[in-house]
Amino acid sequence: MQQYWVVGGEYRDTKFQVPVGEREQWLGPYPSYDDAKAEWARRAWKTVDEAHTRYRIEKIDQDEVPPCTD
Repeated sequence: MQQYWVVGGEYRDTKFQVPVGEREQWLGPYPSYDDAKAEWARRAWKTVDEAHTRYRIEKIDQDEVPPCTD
């Protein structure tokens, strides 16, 4: 079963690697890509003038084995 998450927030710089507060926001899960895209669009347009803010859509398949983090 696939789930979609909107991930992001404010970052320290425009490399978008280190979030302010050290944690990204994870919003969801959404049952479909279209639902996640609607939330992404709402957040992206709300922060369009903020150069250090970015959001993306992440897809997670709960039936797959998670990648190794060793």
